[in-house]
Amino acid sequence: MSTNETDAAENLKQYGDEEEPELDRGPVEQWAANAIKNPDRAYKAMFYTATVFFLVTTLFPFYWLLMVALTSRGNLQNIVFTPGSFDPTLLAEGDVFMGTNPMAFVEVFMTVPFHRYIFNSFAIAAVTTVIVIVVASLAGYVFGRLKFRFKGPLMLLVLIVSFFPPAAFFIPLNQLFNTPVDVMRPILADGTLYNTPYAMLIPFSALFMPLSIFILTTFYAQIPDGLEDAARVEGTTRVGALFRVIAPLSAPGVATAGVLTFIAVYNEYFFSSLMTDGREHNWAPLVEGILRYQGQHEVLFNLMAAASIVGVIPVALLVVVAQEKIVSGLTSGALKE
Repeated sequence: MSTNETDAAENLKQYGDEEEPELDRGPVEQWAANAIKNPDRAYKAMFYTATVFFLVTTLFPFYWLLMVALTSRGNLQNIVFTPGSFDPTLLAEGDVFMGTNPMAFVEVFMTVPFHRYIFNSFAIAAVTTVIVIVVASLAGYVFGRLKFRFKGPLMLLVLIVSFFPPAAFFIPLNQLFNTPVDVMRPILADGTLYNTPYAMLIPFSALFMPLSIFILTTFYAQIPDGLEDAARVEGTTRVGALFRVIAPLSAPGVATAGVLTFIAVYNEYFFSSLMTDGREHNWAPLVEGILRYQGQHEVLFNLMAAASIVGVIPVALLVVVAQEKIVSGLTSGALKE
């Protein structure tokens, strides 16, 4: 190595060991510089910020419902219901909770047969989910594993159905379900589908079918053809291979489609409120039961809040049980191996 090269190496080492001069940066520039030097710390800060914001905005309504439910009817005037005039300090005052009424969660079933409304929503959601999963599995197999002409446009046509608002289908469906049919008179009293679960099962299945078809199509397309071919060599039909091999291997996708459909139908109010008269024995949904606590001269806000919390419990338990499948389905379903 020559003398010049040796001097250059020593100078580079000398300047390399020195720290960068401190610049006069503002708070934003300093934060950006620290984020560039330590990106993991910036990612964690953004993650915790987003998590705290999500928890506050999501859990605070449940906290408010719980406070209203536990507050006795005589102290409800201490909690302001007028939009824009909410005062969080009221929740911390002792006089609000001196008349705590935990029995409100029992009164919801004594004042109104609320358990029947929960059963109606749960039963309709469960049956609709089964119908959607079975039909969407067949359609997903066709779109995901078979090759035919116009497959792309047909898939787009199926998805277009989910883009329409439910109100666009109400008038023709209402006329259809309120028209007496002589063939149905032995089964139904007046020959119409109004005030029957069929008036909700049919539109719900059609409205929530496209999303399930899209999800299952993505998953079924990822299953290797060799597994299906091996099942068919053993004498299994295409339908048998679908429900014995392909669907079990696509369990995260099936669970995701099923849970999303169940939650959407369980919380649905538009069709179910217009296709029934609001009575529990006519398959009125959960939200109709909550509105039953609103009388002509009095609104039982504490019972409405307690009923809302009770109604959320079945869906919350379902999400907790199936959360791993849902996360796996929503993430791996978007990747094609």
